[in-house]
Amino acid sequence: MEQLAVLTPLQQLRAGRLGRRLPQLFAGLLLYGVSMAMLVRSTLGLDPWDVFHYGVAANLPLSFGMVVIVVGVFVLLLWIPLRQMPGLGTVANAIVIGLATDAALAVLPEPTGLPPRLLLLVFGVGLNGLAGALYIGAQFGPGPRDGLMTGLVRRTGLSVRLVRTTIELTVLGVGFALGGTVGLGTVVYALSIGPLVQLMLPRLVVDLTARVAPVDPDLEDVPTLCA
Repeated sequence: MEQLAVLTPLQQLRAGRLGRRLPQLFAGLLLYGVSMAMLVRSTLGLDPWDVFHYGVAANLPLSFGMVVIVVGVFVLLLWIPLRQMPGLGTVANAIVIGLATDAALAVLPEPTGLPPRLLLLVFGVGLNGLAGALYIGAQFGPGPRDGLMTGLVRRTGLSVRLVRTTIELTVLGVGFALGGTVGLGTVVYALSIGPLVQLMLPRLVVDLTARVAPVDPDLEDVPTLCA
């Protein structure tokens, strides 16, 4: 697999291959939003961050997609003390996914019966894996939630697994307390999304190794899927 590169925002734009990378970035973000809407419509459980988003949306006069955007912007503010540098993909991630989710929710009907709900869950998780591999592979920077995680890893010296687990359990617990949907889909997502991205990402990473430095080996195992 081509390695993910360490890029400053300026390097992201100067690294070239924009004719492939920009369409791949936005295709990934749009499909990610659609996949989130599919999981919401399945009503079988969401991933931890979306449990949080759903719980917040249930208690505020905001759509699910708008909550995704607001939370993304708030998380970006937490990057400041961590000295994280957002890229084009980071900003686009914070905005496009929420808009795409709302648009997909507006046209996706609410299924009746377990079989169509299971289909939405399975195809939603699969599409989410593809979408994540697309926008990660475009190499325009991590999403807001991923950047929070990697920033905390660098600043605290704690392990990736500990930081990731702590964040995910925290947002899952708060989201569940607020009324977020936890269920079979939460488990299926947690068990499936890593292997799915690992399978798809090698085929979708745009090769920039001749132009920039390779990924920091200390963070090679950082999961980079969160929106």
